[in-house]
Amino acid sequence: MDVVLEVTDQFMFDYMYAWLLPARPALYDFPDKTNGTAQSFSSWVYEPATKFFSLEPSQAAYQSIWTRDNIYRQALSLFLILWLFGLVTYYVFASLSYIFVFDKKTMEHPKFLKNQVWLEIKQTNAALPVMAFFTFPFLVAEVRGYSLLYDTTAEGPGRWYDFFQFPLFIMFTDFGIYWIHRGLHHPLVYKHLHKPHHKWIMPTPYASHAFHPIDGFAQSIPYHIFPFIFPLQKMAYVGLFVFINFWTIMIHDGEYYANNPVINGAACHSVHHFAFNYNYGQFTTLWDRLGGSYREPDGDMFAKEKKMSTTTWKKQVNEMEKIVKEVEGEDDRLYEPTETKKSK
Repeated sequence: MDVVLEVTDQFMFDYMYAWLLPARPALYDFPDKTNGTAQSFSSWVYEPATKFFSLEPSQAAYQSIWTRDNIYRQALSLFLILWLFGLVTYYVFASLSYIFVFDKKTMEHPKFLKNQVWLEIKQTNAALPVMAFFTFPFLVAEVRGYSLLYDTTAEGPGRWYDFFQFPLFIMFTDFGIYWIHRGLHHPLVYKHLHKPHHKWIMPTPYASHAFHPIDGFAQSIPYHIFPFIFPLQKMAYVGLFVFINFWTIMIHDGEYYANNPVINGAACHSVHHFAFNYNYGQFTTLWDRLGGSYREPDGDMFAKEKKMSTTTWKKQVNEMEKIVKEVEGEDDRLYEPTETKKSK
């Protein structure tokens, strides 16, 4: 994350901190002791975060009492990156998915909530700053050198690992998320933390980040501890961070491209939303299969005319209502009247 921090410092945070916390001018211009207008001297020295590129700092980088290596500045900057750039990523890509991928007929489903899209966005807006608050300490530890992140191949285990790190990351995080997610369905935990995300029986792409903040943070923990346990190349880390957010949106877009037995895609995750106790994994079906919680999506979900049929919807509704009684008791969701849905 030090690479991202350097870029944002260069184009945004240097100017922000120079304005908010300006360095005091030196008492005099050496050797002229009568003039007190000299620019203050900063002991901070620029070192590129990566050998692949460098950004020569502007004067603003030296004009704040909080230099780039100040731990308080790094903490605040990383919190803002997680929160504000998380919001930008969410709004841009969830909106693109909603406009170009999400089938709007889904909104006619009997279990689609009243004002659901607005409620999903509202929940996300409330969750992201809290999730960012719990997450930024991991990133501070990374940029201050406590992780196993490396820059060039020569600094890592070898060329082979430059490729192996990707499946290793997927398998490790998928394993961790499976057990955390499954734990969130425990009766003592579910109603307090995970129920807000299961409010969306037929999710839209905007439901991708609509969690209780502790729930969202808990499921992200495997991502953040990975570089403290295993080596991870810096640019790969940034790419995987972006990929995770894309994937989270994709598995909530309701578009079922292929019935793949390995990938835990949108179809598998849709089963989780209306049948609750299946398909806890994030990327693959492996841990669900080993844990006895895998459920293959019905073939009808991959045929559009059947997927959106009254028969399929009725089957989903009956199963969902039965499970809700077992898991939640009374269903307190507010659904939109069918007549209103059809009139849209």
